Amino acid sequence: MRAVLLDAFRRPLRNLRLSVTDRCNLRCSYCMPEKDYVWLPRENILHFEEIERLVDVFLDLGVDKVRLTGGEPLVRRDLPALIARLAARPRIRDLAMTTNGVLLAEHAEALAAAGLHRLTVSLDTLHHDRFRDLTRADELDRVLAGIATAAPLFPGLKIDTVVIRGTNDDEMVALLEFGRQHGAEVRFIEYMDVAGATHWSWDRVMPRAEMLARLERHYGPIAPVREVSSAPADRYRLPDGAVFGIISSTTEPFCEDCDRSRLTADGMWYLCLYATSGIDLRRELRGSGSPGELAALIRSTWGHRRDRGAEQRLASRDRAPLIPLERLRRDPHLEMHTRGG
Repeated sequence: MRAVLLDAFRRPLRNLRLSVTDRCNLRCSYCMPEKDYVWLPRENILHFEEIERLVDVFLDLGVDKVRLTGGEPLVRRDLPALIARLAARPRIRDLAMTTNGVLLAEHAEALAAAGLHRLTVSLDTLHHDRFRDLTRADELDRVLAGIATAAPLFPGLKIDTVVIRGTNDDEMVALLEFGRQHGAEVRFIEYMDVAGATHWSWDRVMPRAEMLARLERHYGPIAPVREVSSAPADRYRLPDGAVFGIISSTTEPFCEDCDRSRLTADGMWYLCLYATSGIDLRRELRGSGSPGELAALIRSTWGHRRDRGAEQRLASRDRAPLIPLERLRRDPHLEMHTRGG
């Protein structure tokens, strides 16, 4: 039995979010709102073998959940091959992926065949004009086709929706009903002021309490689902039994239970979504670092972890966007699409 690696607040290292690329085929306003970006140098992107070596070190330290992210992970060539290699590791209890769904219809069967356990699709609107405004691309039909193709292959598929007041907050019922049609669980996410969310402001955030009140006006009484979990979503049950989730990390942070860390596509390891600096594991990996030395570095870093980024942001008196645009343009690691959300 593996020892549990705990941080300074006794939070375990259990959940690794693994970005396989910083590239994306959409430009969502809450993630990539600007026109120009600095990309990670291609020669720095980890090869599949390097990803496997790092994942094995994290598994040795107690990680048992791995989520593939981006950017958009499906733009990474031969991704099902990596999934198959990771799925063959029995110590990974939960192997999941988050995608924007644009390329999903053509890859869903290969993902399932490779052994991917779970799938989450981002979908913020069902209206073509809003989709174009939010993503700067006319790809809604392909996303909907991807969900229709993937839902039978991935029972319990999740749909993530970032709720932005005045933009798509009037679609919550429609999105819940859409999810129900496909057997998918919808999770509403409060608009977060992380990394490249340069257009974020408080007046565009719809808090969880308001989401619930709005949904109750339509559906009737909503009951919380009682469960012990470190997952970011609080889950609720409608009167007819349908379940949905709300991720309220902006107004009601869950830092106390956070067991997640993030590895960028070039091997930079971040202990918190709000962190402005990380640990360069690629340098150690490509240098003289052995698995034991990498494990010692990760163990020491996590053991001193005190990050509670969302709580600190909530306590900020002058809460403007987290990172100035000029600094984002100098360091691509600070962008949400680089560290995988």
